[in-house]
Amino acid sequence: MEQRKLGKSGLEVAAIGLGCMGMSYGYGPAGEKKEMISLIRSAVERGVTMFDTAEAYGPFTNEELVGEALAPFREQVVIATKFGFDIQPNGQRSGGLNSKPEHIRQVAEASLRRLNTDAIDLFYQHRVDPDVPIEDVAGTVKDLIQEGKVRHFGLSEAGAKTIRRANAVQPVAALQSEYSLWTREPETEILPLLEELGIGFVPWSPLGQGFLTGKIDASTKFDSGDFRASFPRFTPEAREANLALVELLRQIAARMKATPAQIAIAWLLAQKPWIVPIPGTTKLHRMEENIGAAAIELTPADLDEIHAAASKIAVQGARLPEAILRMSGR
Repeated sequence: MEQRKLGKSGLEVAAIGLGCMGMSYGYGPAGEKKEMISLIRSAVERGVTMFDTAEAYGPFTNEELVGEALAPFREQVVIATKFGFDIQPNGQRSGGLNSKPEHIRQVAEASLRRLNTDAIDLFYQHRVDPDVPIEDVAGTVKDLIQEGKVRHFGLSEAGAKTIRRANAVQPVAALQSEYSLWTREPETEILPLLEELGIGFVPWSPLGQGFLTGKIDASTKFDSGDFRASFPRFTPEAREANLALVELLRQIAARMKATPAQIAIAWLLAQKPWIVPIPGTTKLHRMEENIGAAAIELTPADLDEIHAAASKIAVQGARLPEAILRMSGR
């Protein structure tokens, strides 16, 4: 698979990573552990080198899964994890944010143990904490980097001013935010800033929480443990309206002998050479399908066609519930 550099950080990874959250949390019951370990190792065998997790996924169980799965390949892969939520050692969540320096240090030590590693390759602030100056956050991660416990600093769902302020203290290797054909807000202000500062971009949910695969329609029923059941964009009415975007992907995919998911990922890869999407899955054939997107080259004419058609489709529903959106984009 093509290798990409995340900005000017020197961090080089395969063009498509693997988001591991859904193996433990978020989309219904957790996957069977042995199967998920096998899936992660299959991804390594197929050329994937960046694996994304967080202490909040579980909590904790996803980091343990990723750590165990990648132990035999540790020198070949990049592990990204995150801090920033107020989670107690027993797994109790306050529902709030916590990026106090002492808490960041505690999370780093605990994540190192769960991941069974000496250093975290990429340590993201999961959400911006309005009660802690971003300079203090960046300074704490800078110290962890100097101590050899962290290699690179990342931000997630941060706004332009926050990114600039953080980067002035400790260079930011990557920003992880939602970006796909149905969530294009980063194009206005964030992508130009990342290009200016030399920061890589790691889009989460590049397949629109699965919607852009074409496997979800207005009649789809979600498990009670699936957080999409509470997302405004996933009401039956919104899904019905948003199928127009899937139909666009289907038309392009049919012409290119690909799948809608592959076109959606290929579109992201074509936006900038420093973009590395991290689609997640619990199924081997879906992972192989996603990786196959790296071989699809969309021409400028293809991209113009997608842009022209997509600009006429008004996506219905907020991308996240209001309480979560309030944590984003500062």
